[in-house]
Amino acid sequence: MTAQLFGKNGWTPERISSLVGRTYVITGANSGAGFEASRTLLSKGARVVMLNRNPAKSETAINELKQTLGNDIDVSFVQIDLGSLDSVRQAAAKLLETVTSIDALICNGAIAQVATQQFTVDGFESQLGVNHFGHFLLCGLLFDRIEASQGRIVMVGSNAYKMGLKRIKFEDLNFDDNYTAWDSYAQSKLAQIMFGLELQRRIEAAGKNVQVHICHPGASRTNLLKDTASTFNKVLWAVMSRVIAQSAERGAWPEVMCATEQDLQTGKLYGPTQRANTVGAVGENELDAIALDKEMATKLWDLSLDKTAIKWSL
Repeated sequence: MTAQLFGKNGWTPERISSLVGRTYVITGANSGAGFEASRTLLSKGARVVMLNRNPAKSETAINELKQTLGNDIDVSFVQIDLGSLDSVRQAAAKLLETVTSIDALICNGAIAQVATQQFTVDGFESQLGVNHFGHFLLCGLLFDRIEASQGRIVMVGSNAYKMGLKRIKFEDLNFDDNYTAWDSYAQSKLAQIMFGLELQRRIEAAGKNVQVHICHPGASRTNLLKDTASTFNKVLWAVMSRVIAQSAERGAWPEVMCATEQDLQTGKLYGPTQRANTVGAVGENELDAIALDKEMATKLWDLSLDKTAIKWSL
C-alpha cells in the first residue's frame, strides 16, 4: 500500500551491499523474473542454484549470465519438474547433497492461465499442482537445511489470489465441474499465499528460526503465459503489457528484496505500490481478508500434507 518503508522510491537493489558467501535457490530461474532475480543476486556476489525444468534453456540462461557478469560467477542448475512430486523429491535430494546452506529458497516458478484443464502426473489440476503442491513439498524437504542456515522462504504470489472464486475449492480442487483458466489460476495463487502465511504462523509456534516472506511481481513483461494461455489471452496480454506492464527486471525486485532485506516484517505482502499495485515503487501492499482466513489455511495445510505425503512436524 505504501513505499514509504524504503523512501519515496521504494526498495531497489542498491540497498544490497555484498552477498558473498550466501546461497540462494530459485525455482523457474531460466527466464522472466526468476532469471532477473538470479542476475541481481549473482551481481552482488551470491551463489545461485537454479531449479528449472528444461536443461537446454537452463544452460542458455547460465551462459547469458556468464557473458554479462563474467565466468567467475557461482551459478548452477538442478533439474526439477514442479508438476511431478517424484521429480521434486529427486531435486531436493540432489540439492541437499551439494548445498550446505540455503539463505533463501525463492518459490518463483509458476504456470498461468492454462487454457484447458490439464493434470500433473500425480493427478492435480496443473496450476494448483505446479504452483502450490510442488512448492509445498519442496519447502518441506528443504526446511531443515534452511533453518540450519537461519534462512528464508520467499513465496512469489500474484494479485490474482484475491480474484476468481476467492476461496480454495476443496469440494472440487481440479475444477472438474466448470473449469476456467482464470478461476483455477487464482485458486493456485491463493493457495500459495495462504500457505506462506500459515507456514510462518507454524514456524513461530514451534520456535523455529526461519522467515517466510510473501511478494508478487505486479504486471511484468515475462513469458509466463507463453506455453499455457489461450491464443486470445496471449494476444490480449501482448497488447496490454506494452501499456501497463513494467520490465521483468523490476518485476524481480520484490522477490530479491524478500530474500535479502534485513529486518523485514513477516506476515506482509510486498510488491509494486502504484496503479493498483501493478507497477512502480516496491513496498508493502494490503493483504485481502481472504488470505487471512486461518481456518481455510489450516484445512489447506492438512490437505497438502496428505496430497504430497510429506511428514512435516510443524
